[in-house]
Amino acid sequence: MSHSHAHESVPRIPLIGAGALVIASLVLVAFVRLVPAPAEAPAATVVARELHFDDREDGGITVRDARDPAYVQVLPAGQDNFVRATMRGFARERRRAGIGQETPFRLSARSDGRLTLEDPTNGRVVDLEAFGSTNVTSFARFLTPPGQAR
Repeated sequence: MSHSHAHESVPRIPLIGAGALVIASLVLVAFVRLVPAPAEAPAATVVARELHFDDREDGGITVRDARDPAYVQVLPAGQDNFVRATMRGFARERRRAGIGQETPFRLSARSDGRLTLEDPTNGRVVDLEAFGSTNVTSFARFLTPPGQAR
């Protein structure tokens, strides 16, 4: 009894495909290693001001610069609702954590267009541009002393 075995072979097309994949991978790795990476964008410069927001008996808010006692703005009662709501949220978080109002908030404008409000006592940062340009403007004015054009 003689058995004849059929000649079994690996299909050529998948073998050629696998080889091409290996060669393409090697070429891609060589390309990535040899081509210089693009230069990083320069870090955004920051203009910051540390501010206190104090409630007034008449319902207004006094905005004071922590480093410049001459810098004071008063927000009359019933106006600047975005500023009021934002600062109430920050104050509420401080009260819950048992943190006082001694530490000022940090308002920062970056050269890349971002405006952020930060509470250094708990690390909370709000990107104000997420709330629209009108609301950004309501905070951006605090970066320039009263009477100076921005």
